[in-house]
Amino acid sequence: MLKSKARWKVETQPKERVEQLVDKLQVAPLVAKLLLNRGIDTVEAARRFLYKEEMNYHDPFLLDDMDRLVVRVKEAIEKQERMLIFGDYDADGVSSTALMYEALTSLGAHVDYYIPNRFTEGYGPNEPAIRQAKEDGVDLVITVDTGIAAVDVARVAKEIELDFIVTDHHEAPPQLPNALAIVNPKKPGCEYPFKGLAGVGVVLKVVQALLGRVPTEWLDIAVIGTVADLVPLVDENRLLVMEGLQTLQETSRPGLIALKKMCGLDGQVLQSDHVGFGIGPRINAAGRLDSADPAVELLLTNDSDEAEQLALEIDRLNKERKSVVATIADAAIAKVESEFPANENEVLVIAGEGWNPGVIGIVASRLVERYYRPTIVLSIDAEKGLAKGSARSIEGFDMFAELSKSRDILPHFGGHPMAAGLTMNVTDVDELRARLLQQAKEGLTEEDFKPVTKVDLIATVEEVSVSVIQQMERLAPFGVNNPTPKVMLENVSLSQMRKIGSESNHLKVLFSQAAANLDGIGFHLGYLFEQMTHQAKISAVGTLSINEWNGHIKPQLMLEDLAVHTWQLFDWRSAQQAKLKERLEGIAEEERLLVVFQNETIDDLALHDLDVTLAQNVRTTDDRYLVLLDAPKHLQQLKELLKKGKPNRIYVVFHQKEDHFFSTQPNREQFKWFYAFLIKRTIFPLNQSHDLAKHKGWSKDTVEFMIKVFCELGFATIEGESLSVVSNPEKKHLEDSASFRHRLEQTKIENELIYSSYDQLKLWFEQELEYDQMKIKETV
Repeated sequence: MLKSKARWKVETQPKERVEQLVDKLQVAPLVAKLLLNRGIDTVEAARRFLYKEEMNYHDPFLLDDMDRLVVRVKEAIEKQERMLIFGDYDADGVSSTALMYEALTSLGAHVDYYIPNRFTEGYGPNEPAIRQAKEDGVDLVITVDTGIAAVDVARVAKEIELDFIVTDHHEAPPQLPNALAIVNPKKPGCEYPFKGLAGVGVVLKVVQALLGRVPTEWLDIAVIGTVADLVPLVDENRLLVMEGLQTLQETSRPGLIALKKMCGLDGQVLQSDHVGFGIGPRINAAGRLDSADPAVELLLTNDSDEAEQLALEIDRLNKERKSVVATIADAAIAKVESEFPANENEVLVIAGEGWNPGVIGIVASRLVERYYRPTIVLSIDAEKGLAKGSARSIEGFDMFAELSKSRDILPHFGGHPMAAGLTMNVTDVDELRARLLQQAKEGLTEEDFKPVTKVDLIATVEEVSVSVIQQMERLAPFGVNNPTPKVMLENVSLSQMRKIGSESNHLKVLFSQAAANLDGIGFHLGYLFEQMTHQAKISAVGTLSINEWNGHIKPQLMLEDLAVHTWQLFDWRSAQQAKLKERLEGIAEEERLLVVFQNETIDDLALHDLDVTLAQNVRTTDDRYLVLLDAPKHLQQLKELLKKGKPNRIYVVFHQKEDHFFSTQPNREQFKWFYAFLIKRTIFPLNQSHDLAKHKGWSKDTVEFMIKVFCELGFATIEGESLSVVSNPEKKHLEDSASFRHRLEQTKIENELIYSSYDQLKLWFEQELEYDQMKIKETV
């Protein structure tokens, strides 16, 4: 058995729906299943999803208050009133600010932008900034990617006669700000057909309304915030990202050209992951560590030299951000290990003084990845007595709902089931931890603490081909609500398996099933090489890709997780004794059960510092990795051990000092001939044993063994240097001789355990353990 890292949750699809899409769309069954998994269950919806020419941008005026916004902005442009764009410091806020600024500038507006400092001002519009804008002569403030909760700021704006417009995409609170216009698809009562726009998506709709057309020239900016903010890549966002990636690839903006070069994306066909893991984090880095202004300037500049300098600065900040994250993560992990061990704490609440609040969300995610526990990481401001935190959760633990039970000690918090932000008094941190631990004890089971991987479909090796993968790629761009498809191979054979890479830390396999083959590559999975046998039936989860190398094009599975759901037999009978201890230490200590039948084996193998158990003292072998270090003296000893449970794995070493397999085991005819020979001679000189053996074609050991048996049976005695036959001995069977029985038993043991083939030995264990390819219960 090999346990998977995660619980595999496999999607299922109605057969008749699959067949309908296959027939009407002429797509592979695997593609039809993927469409159904995404809720696309009609031919018309599938065509709109797959074919760009079937997609459309919605009418921006379906957004509530859009007409009021357009009238006021056009009036401000016409009167040359001063406008201020109030943005946010993340990638969505930065791209929203840049897009709105460029669009308004192109229309002749007198406009500037302002992004608050995360550390000195916090999130969202604030009163001092609004009052300063009024003093500076600003007539109209427009928020982007923020403002939906700015009730107090909107009230102040009204008092000082400053027009205030909100454009946002976040969830609306119970009380909305009293603004001139609120444009937000999630605004209660808004009938806009798609609620999943990012902040920059809302800005794009505003610009579309102002221009009377889709502003395709700014899609290279819009795609950044849309992908980076992890909004659903379906409906209108899907079209935006498809066209945006193409525009970004061909962009003439010096800032984006420099940033792509800094990310190593020059000349590449851009995909959503390039934005999500390359461009987005760099733009985010500025606002996480300091001011987000350089990121906005990078998107707006028309000067190539300035763009290169800004890109270098952004990249430096991103490297610094990584360093800060690593430092805080190490400190947080140390606190977990020393103060709040994960195996004793269902929820992790970890706090540190002076931790950068701009990156604690990333640190919380790291801890969830490492420990798979709902996690809150808090940055403590000792001077103010406050703790600012970011929370990340696991499936089954609704973080927002659980935090809502502690509103009395959480004056400021918000979020959703998987993530939240909060501010609280330092004195209440321990109380929050205690409450969440109790809530987790009551609401979570042991199974909940194993990660979940959602598997889109089960495929056979034969179903996977280059053409099918190319069809799957038509579902791109991938992201939230349209993830990169996870594919599972179930119980397939391994034709090849080896470790690759300069450090042998990667795994390369060749899967085989029904005469079809498929390559598999597992980066950083080299350690699994020692945990699977070549004979095992493997289940694997990963993503499909096309491997182009040296003119050859082949499909391959990029491995993420592997499992063997049956017990496994590892044959170490020919293992080098010098490396045995090292291999034994490579088996997880909590899983392994090292067993000997003879105490002297521990000395022979120099295993004094390992926990080794005598077979007779073993209580249970259930769910353990049973390591049989030596062979039993009697087969029954091993059979008795195997009655004590069903191990997940059996490793056989079967060390022994001497073997009898290659010693001649005399048959009954040989015994009969030799006894008759002795009766005729009456006395046989022992120094003639060698000559007799040579004459009969036996080994000297064979002759000596038969002499020993005859003596034990009382058929002969040794007197000095001769063997004398006993006259009229008691009638006995060969089996009455202890030496004969021992040799028979040892030969049988060696025949069945030591020198049998792998398949013969595995069959022997299966028969003794009374299972037929024992299935280990595993949630899939």
